[in-house]
Amino acid sequence: MALETWLAFLVACWVISLSPGAGAIASMSSGLQYGFWRGYWNAIGLQLGLALQIAIVAAGVGAILAASALAFSLIKWFGVVYLVYLALKQWQALPSDLADDSAERPLGRPLTLVLRGFLVNFSNPKAIVFMLAVLPQFIDPHAPLVEQYLVMGATMITVDLIVMAGYTGLAARVLRLLRTPRQQRMMNRSFAALFVGAAALLATVRRATV
Repeated sequence: MALETWLAFLVACWVISLSPGAGAIASMSSGLQYGFWRGYWNAIGLQLGLALQIAIVAAGVGAILAASALAFSLIKWFGVVYLVYLALKQWQALPSDLADDSAERPLGRPLTLVLRGFLVNFSNPKAIVFMLAVLPQFIDPHAPLVEQYLVMGATMITVDLIVMAGYTGLAARVLRLLRTPRQQRMMNRSFAALFVGAAALLATVRRATV
């Protein structure tokens, strides 16, 4: 891949990653609930979902999924249901009194957080269709395709890891300001509303218009 092409792709990756979406909401939610180091496992899961989406597009399967109304709908509505499930879990999250310095922050299992992030990213069919439209613009058809997709995949994942670290860390810092159960409950319900909003947006996505 030519340097100027890669630089243009790098800029596109930053724009895409910084755009608020379900992944950003999930990262901030994890940082809020578990702190940065524990919550960042969610970002690892997001990247596994992203890597699988890139592999699907590179293998040509993405074009089949984009062309299949049934496959698109199944993935989309799974994503909608899963985001609503995350909203319910966030709404029901139990606050703790952090005014007491001895209070412990809730611990999430790393594998559970990884799976959560993976499902948030992978259950978004719009991302697959979007990558089908964007990635080929940076591909040189006369150069080896595997190497180019590997470079683009590594670039996208690295940028997204940095951005999601920012979202997770920002939420973890906010957590330090939420010293009472009432404040934490309000924040949890705010994130629950954001998850519902993301689910509503995903529900409006139509294959013919993406």
